[in-house]
Amino acid sequence: MQAVKQQLRQEQTYYGDNWLIILTLLLLCFGLIMMTSASVEIGASLYSDPFYHFKKQLVFIFLGLVGAGIILSIPLYWWEKSSYGLYFLALLMLTLVLIPGVGYTAGGGTRWINLGFMTLQVSEPTKICLVFFMAALLSRHHDFICSSIKGFVVPFLLLMPPVVLLLLEPDFGAVVVIMFAVMAMLFLAGARFWHFLLAALLVCGAGAALIFTSGYRMRRVTSYLQALKDPFHEDIVFDSGYQLAQALIGFGRGEWFGMGLGNSIQKMYFLPDGHTDFIIAIVAEELGVIGVLALLGLFVAFIIRALLIARRNERNRKFFSAYAAYGLAFIFLGQVIINVSVNIGLLPNKGLTLPFVSSGGSSLLTCMAMVALLIKIDIENWSGDQRKPTETV
Repeated sequence: MQAVKQQLRQEQTYYGDNWLIILTLLLLCFGLIMMTSASVEIGASLYSDPFYHFKKQLVFIFLGLVGAGIILSIPLYWWEKSSYGLYFLALLMLTLVLIPGVGYTAGGGTRWINLGFMTLQVSEPTKICLVFFMAALLSRHHDFICSSIKGFVVPFLLLMPPVVLLLLEPDFGAVVVIMFAVMAMLFLAGARFWHFLLAALLVCGAGAALIFTSGYRMRRVTSYLQALKDPFHEDIVFDSGYQLAQALIGFGRGEWFGMGLGNSIQKMYFLPDGHTDFIIAIVAEELGVIGVLALLGLFVAFIIRALLIARRNERNRKFFSAYAAYGLAFIFLGQVIINVSVNIGLLPNKGLTLPFVSSGGSSLLTCMAMVALLIKIDIENWSGDQRKPTETV
């Protein structure tokens, strides 16, 4: 009888964590609706088509699904075997974007490569490359990295070249997210607490030094501090301080239950980037605090599922898969925390999109690729021990 049950289990087809898939679809649908609502005015004005961004986002969702299918067909051992290649691919992309004539400049930064049908923000795929590189490094040299200060420094030394290239674009927000994910991976891998604490202090100190030694970053901080005192001061109009003031007006207008879907006034050119970096303010204005909390609840549940996938792999001693899943989960978590914090005034503007919700092809494709990787990690773990995971949110 036991042999029959085991045979039936082996014949079952497992398509990955059901909750993760459902939550991803809910976030995609929520994002598509809110992004369309936030972009109709700018679409009608700039492209004579109020649904221009809606159609564009649909195309990227389709491309993301195609890409997810390709990723699901690639075994995880390939990602582990190719970890050094992924590291150098990240360096190549970050170098190419800085070459005049290759990199595309917009908004004061050179962060994109024009591919013809889209502009690729190279920091997005770089996040995946570095997470898998660090996961392979941790799984192969775990004891050395986690037991000695010399080993603990190695991951940060290897991160320096891509970090420097990102800062040259400049893309400080991507640096913060990547460092956040790597620090979390090291902590969860079992790095000694005092090593971790020392690294956290050094990273925070380096971040502060980068802000105080950069004119444009200091202007962002200054305008951020000035915003609530005088949001219409001539020095900060249409700067990050102005955006923050308008975002908070959106939160204030929405109150608890919002003005109703499509009834935002801030999207009428009062709030720059209302369909990208500041879309959470449009959500607050149209759906209220309740709508924002519902969206954040979806993200919390999504990240919990990703962490459970990582934990299941760790219990089965599949350390590369576990560390990669942890890293991907914390990439999502870092972007959500920073984006929401910027929108409510806890942080200066970092120029980071809200996963699945903001308009942006590079961000959406990368998010869907990361979900596909999490599902692949979960499928291979389940197929390895022939049991369906039972954890629930």
